[in-house]
Amino acid sequence: MAKKSNNINIRFNFMWIWAFIITAILAYSLFGEGRSVPVSADWNTVEEMISRGEVERIKVMNKNTAQVYLTDEAIATYRAGDEMSRFKNIPEQGEQLNFTIGSVDILDRDVKQAVADSGLEDNPVTLEYFNESTGWGEVLLNILPWVFLVGVWFFFIRSMSRGGAGGGNIMNVGKARAQEFNKDNPAKRVTFKDVAGLSEAKVEIMEIVDFLRKADKYRELGAKIPKGALLVGPPGTGKTLLAKAVAGEANVPFLSISGSDFVEMFVGVGASRVRDLFEQAKQKAPCIVFIDEIDAIGRARGKNAGFSGNDERENTLNQLLTEMDGFQTNAGVIVLAATNRADILDKALMRAGRFDRQIDVGLPDVNEREEIFNVHLRHIKLDENIDRKFLAKQTPGFSGADIANVCNEAALIAARNNKSKVERDDFMAAIDRIVGGLEKRNKTMTQTERRATAIHEAGHATVMWLLKDCDPVLKVTVIPRGNSLGATWSVPDEERVHVTNEVLEAKLAGMLGGRIAEEVNYGTLGAGALSDLERATKITYAMVAYYGMSKKIGPISYYDASGTRDTFTKPFSEKTAEEIDGEVKRILEEAYDRARKIIEQNNDKINQMADLLLEKETIYAEDI
Repeated sequence: MAKKSNNINIRFNFMWIWAFIITAILAYSLFGEGRSVPVSADWNTVEEMISRGEVERIKVMNKNTAQVYLTDEAIATYRAGDEMSRFKNIPEQGEQLNFTIGSVDILDRDVKQAVADSGLEDNPVTLEYFNESTGWGEVLLNILPWVFLVGVWFFFIRSMSRGGAGGGNIMNVGKARAQEFNKDNPAKRVTFKDVAGLSEAKVEIMEIVDFLRKADKYRELGAKIPKGALLVGPPGTGKTLLAKAVAGEANVPFLSISGSDFVEMFVGVGASRVRDLFEQAKQKAPCIVFIDEIDAIGRARGKNAGFSGNDERENTLNQLLTEMDGFQTNAGVIVLAATNRADILDKALMRAGRFDRQIDVGLPDVNEREEIFNVHLRHIKLDENIDRKFLAKQTPGFSGADIANVCNEAALIAARNNKSKVERDDFMAAIDRIVGGLEKRNKTMTQTERRATAIHEAGHATVMWLLKDCDPVLKVTVIPRGNSLGATWSVPDEERVHVTNEVLEAKLAGMLGGRIAEEVNYGTLGAGALSDLERATKITYAMVAYYGMSKKIGPISYYDASGTRDTFTKPFSEKTAEEIDGEVKRILEEAYDRARKIIEQNNDKINQMADLLLEKETIYAEDI
């Protein structure tokens, strides 16, 4: 067996030498001369000592400081004096006092006058004048800034010698911080099998992967590889996951970077990192570059142009445009990007030749949600009665990230209740938790307030149940969650593709039903309908100003899809604004009257539903 070497390599570090030198200078300055510190005084104190014959001589240093030397008798008297005296600990050797002077001539005159007034002309005070070099303390104060600058210089020299892109190397601040996917690590590998739903998006994205794998098949037909694809969709729908699946499936290098990684406090760094990123990609071609949250640098130019901080982002965008489709060729480099704000991206970035394909990654439908549940429930211990189709129907409008959160919350709730398996009730509680917020059963409410809440929710449910254009009611609850005291849940009809004015008007009536039920039964108006009124007002303004559903305003839309409109200006006149407000008020009043008529005709049923809510706290469609 070979002997293990006992040699220890001690790393030579200049910083320790600098620390030792500075410590030695400080120690010598403070303790090197081994003497007591003289007492700081003023001329009045020294004048009194001269009058008593206690001063032997005064040494003037550099024409600005006077050092006072007392007689031996005076030193002995002060050191043996009162403990509270500030002269108790004056030095026995050297100067005993010192003070600052303004003029040597004035000091000479004042000393002679003090000696004359004391009547001690036979024992005059000697004045001595000296010029000497600065003491160690002042030397240290003068050289310390230079020592600091030299130390910082050494630090940066050492940092630059280490290397490493984007790390401690100041010279690499312009290097791209892209991460290269390691396909040999199975723990982090994601494939298309892990991406549930998104069937159309996967078809388009898999075609790009297939082109990289079998480029000859496409080239024989004269096809050219797409230069880029933009993944667009709401947050949490799986855009980044889809890109990770591309990295897992493609047998080519995959560089991943976030849009915010290009942004830095130094001018020109963003453009430099874009150049470096594409330089790395060209060296690894064929290669895929993925830029997540590209809206961080791809926002449309020209907006807020007066702000200088916007110039750096625009320079970065200009460099990206040049690299993607400039005079230089990027053969074999495909750019994937993801954003949930495609409406604010620059038009030059969106054109063909840069992003040839815009792949919509939308919210999953009921079948896709079932597939997503199947993926996320693989590692959860489930009750055998769990129906994944039922769970998919209970989560309309949920994204893939929301469904993953539901599965995790359900498992946490089951563990909190000491269950051996995750049951259906755990999933329902998890959905309520995510949509409505944390349950607050301990919230203090009087019986009158609880009944008013039940009447309010029963009013919503009754109007929505009786209007055919409203979404079907799923359940009604009076359990407080988040900021709400109760809730009426409905399931959107996913088979409905087009939303008409009849549907929106019915939705408005359903939103106002709770407020009207309280008014009919109690004769008062509560503040609990704030969120209902807020949502109803927004929908009505959209109907009038965006969707053109008002005959008086006409088929005009003032919606700004580009996001570049100035916030402080309106695209219509003050007269039109008044007409829009009038139409909004008219539509809301019509919906209010429609809902009030339904509630007055069915008020007995509303009270019966309120009684049932107070008894069960939560009722479902079959109870209604």
